Amino acid sequence: MQIHRLDSRRQFLQRLVGAGSAGFLLTPRALLAAGDGAKLGGFNIREFGVAGDGSRLDTQPIQKAIDTCAQAGGGTVYFPAGTYLSGTLFMKNRVTLHLDAGAVLLGSKELKDYPVTVSAFRSYTDNYTDKSLLYGEKLQGVAIHGRGTIDGQGAAFKGPYKVRPYLIRFVSCQDVSVRDITLKDSPMWVQHFLACDDVLVEGVRVRSRCNANNDGIDIDCCHRVRIANCDISSGDDAIVLKSTADRPCKDVAVTNCVLSTHCNAFKLGTESNGGFENVALSNCTIYDTRLAGIALELVDGGRFDRVSVANVTMSDVGCPIFVRLGNRARPFQEGGPKPGMGSLRNVSISGVQAVGANNVGCSITGLPGFPAENVALENIRISFAGGGKHNPKHEVPEVAEKYPEYKMFGVLPAYGFYCRHVRGLRYSNVHLDLAKPDERPALVCDDVEDLELFGWRAAKPSGAQPIIHFRDVRDAFIHGCRRPDGPASFLRVEGKSTVAMEGMKRP
Repeated sequence: MQIHRLDSRRQFLQRLVGAGSAGFLLTPRALLAAGDGAKLGGFNIREFGVAGDGSRLDTQPIQKAIDTCAQAGGGTVYFPAGTYLSGTLFMKNRVTLHLDAGAVLLGSKELKDYPVTVSAFRSYTDNYTDKSLLYGEKLQGVAIHGRGTIDGQGAAFKGPYKVRPYLIRFVSCQDVSVRDITLKDSPMWVQHFLACDDVLVEGVRVRSRCNANNDGIDIDCCHRVRIANCDISSGDDAIVLKSTADRPCKDVAVTNCVLSTHCNAFKLGTESNGGFENVALSNCTIYDTRLAGIALELVDGGRFDRVSVANVTMSDVGCPIFVRLGNRARPFQEGGPKPGMGSLRNVSISGVQAVGANNVGCSITGLPGFPAENVALENIRISFAGGGKHNPKHEVPEVAEKYPEYKMFGVLPAYGFYCRHVRGLRYSNVHLDLAKPDERPALVCDDVEDLELFGWRAAKPSGAQPIIHFRDVRDAFIHGCRRPDGPASFLRVEGKSTVAMEGMKRP
């Protein structure tokens, strides 16, 4: 009945458009705004009895519009300017939600308006929230587009995970796109894509720092994902890849994004059971980030392989680069078997410029017998805060099982890079500066094999420490490096397993 009524209105409006003597022309946008449901395959929610002023819960009429659109074979559910208060909305196959400029989908502040929804795909996220404002599972061709806003009113929700809904969640879906929308104040993760294929997130603006766990974008166990041209300011990690089940997260490209966060800007991990493969981040800028700008982590088993980061600028980040292979070994299902030791290899980080890093330092670390492998850093320029003190008694703990974070070892024995348990480490054209004097070496390598250092330039320590300190380093090649003026030595070598190196003589 609804479709026939919309068709009649369409025919009436088309007659108006065809009447040249009428002196006006209705555009496709105007047709939709006037209620034409079929012209663009669209269903205007105003035709389904919404209040549209935020005073009354509009969940049922909006859901009816979505269902009607799906029953008609798919199309667009159109939100004209207005404020639409809603609880959980369930997406359907081949349905696009289009929020026009001035349209606000406002999440209810009442938890009762978000029914419990447990996905068929089981993962560690079963322990997180089971509620969402927008939810879709096992769907194809779904989208959220437009210049409007989705506001979760997240500050209204206090307490643990289960009482804080996601803003958007898609599980086991194919061909998903979220474009041009503004996402604001989620109670939990802003948008979670779990076990989805062919995902596009483009031109999305995130402003969400109102609650805990306000990740900007969570890509979890997904294949073939593109994230582009997004502007994210989030309370938790801005863009984070996870694999909370034994399905890998792979074939992911992130480009042209602007990121700021109270946690990590671009992060792989912490959950890593399925691993990460074929991931590329490029042409991004990161600012005002409390933790790491780039955090590459694997601690729950899985395989971390072929990850590239290129052309990234940063200002005022805690730590520009953090790479960690650990062994927290958390199972992806409660009570399930612990995963085996994972692997981390083939990482390329190039074209990174950062200012305003604090005095903790960057680190690249594996575990004894399980090194991080084939890590290359090229064309890197970082300015650190400095002010660190050399402590000859300081031993960096292994803490294999600890939650990975760049501050997990405390202030590092190097002001620039601390590298331990690494095989195949390349530094090329790296320049490290200090805002104020620091007593620590610029680079400390401990249990590192197959190391090449080319074009290394670094501010010298203010005390008696060398610029570079090697302990138990094997098969190293140092060439084309510059020693700054002054009494500081360039290299100190020690350790029983250290062997002769090319390019430099052992003192």
